[in-house]
Amino acid sequence: MTIRWETAVDAAKVYEVEAAAFGRPAEADLVQKLQQAGVEAISLVALLDDELVGHVLFSPVAVKSEAGEFTAVALGPIAVSPHHQKAGIGSALCRQGIEACREAGYELAFVLGHPSYYPRFGFMPSAPHGLHCQFNAPVEAFMVLELVPGALQGKQGTVFYHPLFAGV
Repeated sequence: MTIRWETAVDAAKVYEVEAAAFGRPAEADLVQKLQQAGVEAISLVALLDDELVGHVLFSPVAVKSEAGEFTAVALGPIAVSPHHQKAGIGSALCRQGIEACREAGYELAFVLGHPSYYPRFGFMPSAPHGLHCQFNAPVEAFMVLELVPGALQGKQGTVFYHPLFAGV
C-alpha cells in the first residue's frame, strides 16, 4: 500500500470512494466543494496496486472564545472502499495524515467520530478541556489530539468547521 498526497487527477476516484464508503454522496460532495472553494486542506489517498482505495481529509477549523481565536485542523471525512475495509487502510491514512498535520505546523486536531475508534490515534474527549463542537453532537464523539505536547494548555472555546460542513 502507498499513501500519498491527493492530486487533481485523483478527484473523480476520491469522489467514488467517499460515496461508496458512506453509501451516500454527502461526504463526497463535501470534499469536492471544499476543494472547489480552495480550502487549504491536507488530503491523502491510499493506493493498492495503483488503485485508489482510500482517502482522508484534514481541514482547518476556527476555535473561538471570548479570549480570542486560533486555527486548528479537523479530521474528516475519511473513507475506504467497501471491498478494502477492515484491512488497516483507514488507520494508516489517519496516522500519516496526523503526521502531515504536525509537519504543517498545526498544534491541535479535532475529530467528530466514533469514540471507540479514534482514541487509538491519541484522540481524547475535548469537553473536559473546555473545547466544544459547533454542531449538536454527542459529547463523547467530539475529540481532540495534541499534535504538539502541551498545546491544550489554556485553549478553550467552540470549534467551528468550514460552513460547507453544515450541509452534511
